[in-house]
Amino acid sequence: MTDTYMRVSMLNRDYEKTIDTLSKDGQVSRETENYLEKIRDIKSIDDFLGDYEIYSYAMKAFGLEDMIYAKAYMRKVLEEGISSSKSFANQLTDQRFKEFATVFNFASHGESTTSFEKTQEGVVDKYLEQTLETREGQENTGVQLALYFQKKAATITSPMEFLGDKALAEVARTIAGIPEEAAGADIDWLSETISDRIDIDKMSDPDYVEELVQRFSILYDLNHDTTSTAAPNVLISSGNSIVGMDEDLLMSLQGLQLGGI
Repeated sequence: MTDTYMRVSMLNRDYEKTIDTLSKDGQVSRETENYLEKIRDIKSIDDFLGDYEIYSYAMKAFGLEDMIYAKAYMRKVLEEGISSSKSFANQLTDQRFKEFATVFNFASHGESTTSFEKTQEGVVDKYLEQTLETREGQENTGVQLALYFQKKAATITSPMEFLGDKALAEVARTIAGIPEEAAGADIDWLSETISDRIDIDKMSDPDYVEELVQRFSILYDLNHDTTSTAAPNVLISSGNSIVGMDEDLLMSLQGLQLGGI
């Protein structure tokens, strides 16, 4: 198996070409053409939820495939919209629901909702990104997680936004050295530990995010034994031992240092 960081770097270098190739895949192309052909005719929440193919395509685009069955839940997300801070979507920690309600904002735009570029080509772009991540995850879950984190990083403004998203939570725990067994620990402790190891204020800095992706990838491979060769060198800043990992191993790794961690 290709090392996680090596694969992520390869995909980043050829990302546009890879997405273009994916868009021409038989099944992907058919589903996309069907979505673009029908979405303009969707005029209401009832129309949207009633067309399984269109609704499913949209849900997959936002990484919500496992919630397709929960139509009553998604109806509440859509009906309450995002205008009020007390709306259902705005109260959910998982930001994907707010993003979904923002694009499919029937609550504010009514019948014109699906006339916007963001509900047409914008959703297609998201679908292609999500499909790429899913297919990569079939070979290496670490690559899928790293790609997803790269995509979402700039929108993260608090540790709770990490913890409110299952995939981002795994990335954050890996970077922070929190073992899987502690995933259900006190939420305040988890939040504080993540804040200590990840500089939330720098999440919009591409260079810092790249460092985090590299660190995640290396630690993911070490934790899951996915490396095909010796693990890359990595320097863990002094005073920040990784919970659950042998201290001698940490001291022997060198090469990558994350500022502020």
